[in-house]
Amino acid sequence: MTSNKDIPLIFNLFPRHFKTIHQWADIISHVKDMGFNAIYVNPFHETGFSGSLYAVKDYYRLNPAFLDPQDNPSDFSPLKNFIGKCMENGLDLIMDLVINHTAFDSVLTQSHPLWYKRDASGKLMCPYAVDPADASNVTVWGDLAVIDNEKSKDIEGLWNYWDELIRFYQDMGILGFRCDAAYQVPAALWQRLISSSKKRYPQTRFYAETLGCQMSEIEALSSVGFDYLFNSSKWWNFDKPWAIEQHSLNKKIAPSISFPESHDTERLASVKPGTMDVQKSRYAVAALFSKGLLMPMGYEYGAITRMDVVKGTPEDVDKPQWDLSLWIKQINALKKNIAVLGEEGEWCALCEYHLPFLFLQKNSDSGNPPVYVCINKRLTAETDVEQWMIPEKVKSCTKAMGLLSEKIGEEPLPSAFTLDPADVVLFY
Repeated sequence: MTSNKDIPLIFNLFPRHFKTIHQWADIISHVKDMGFNAIYVNPFHETGFSGSLYAVKDYYRLNPAFLDPQDNPSDFSPLKNFIGKCMENGLDLIMDLVINHTAFDSVLTQSHPLWYKRDASGKLMCPYAVDPADASNVTVWGDLAVIDNEKSKDIEGLWNYWDELIRFYQDMGILGFRCDAAYQVPAALWQRLISSSKKRYPQTRFYAETLGCQMSEIEALSSVGFDYLFNSSKWWNFDKPWAIEQHSLNKKIAPSISFPESHDTERLASVKPGTMDVQKSRYAVAALFSKGLLMPMGYEYGAITRMDVVKGTPEDVDKPQWDLSLWIKQINALKKNIAVLGEEGEWCALCEYHLPFLFLQKNSDSGNPPVYVCINKRLTAETDVEQWMIPEKVKSCTKAMGLLSEKIGEEPLPSAFTLDPADVVLFY
């Protein structure tokens, strides 16, 4: 039987929204009260000249922006204190592992120049992206330098450095690693790092960030040992089967984690219609969709200011426009208490995609009873569902739950019903 600890319920603590690391522990009770069992923190290392959290200058120094003036960035006591408090409260800690690039002015560019890719003139190579619709439109990240994890002339030294880096944080008590742009790192390196890490600490978990890449790039990582992927259900509008198809392919590699928004996306509450109903709906769908679930801080309060990894400050924390904390606690508890919701499962549609609602079935991977879901695609209008529109499988259910209700409870299955705007109804 799957334990609650086996279901990743992750709260994203965004470090730029705190004055110092010493304040991080202040939210632990709030996180725990909502039913999360892990905290993911974006990079907390010293950054390069751009200030981007993902432009790491020194992996062995804390970001001075997160410290008091008297703190020494080389002293990890503030982080260790936070890790200890997480452990005391039964919360796992997940950190970013950014090893496909460093800051352009990283200390490693001087101490280990052979670890980097270089252009024809011998200069450090910056990552770039070409617009598929316009090849002349090229975006270059000039604050970053690309690591040559595949063909470096000192490949053994480089790979050992990454292994020792992971060991350093494992020994500190961090046993979760979100692997940034995992598809840009050779599979052989991941296999070595994951294997080595789990020999030291078997409970270590690796989460592959593979959003925006080709399926073939994800499949290349299929045998390296990742524990979880992140899926794209956040962008599913329930009008085509692509999310279900992607889910079926991904689960052959690893179970996945859904999210209603992330630090890389716009805040959902800032996008029209920006209602509390839509805020609840997307969280409920994320909770149902896959084994794992991630929620960034501020989502429960309807935050609208995007998380800025370069310029974000505590002043960017919006005043709450609502408080969904108790409702989120109920959804998280539901995910733990109905067995199939704590599995990756297998999805199928039970009606045509052109309808204003969508009936779905989630089957179990381990013989647990399935559940059925009805989603109102209309975000600002009610939708009537007549008896003849209800699939026969759904009619066989004995219980129904309207997941957007403030107090979620079981009701007998109605013969017909009206979906509220953006409604999500669970049948089982």
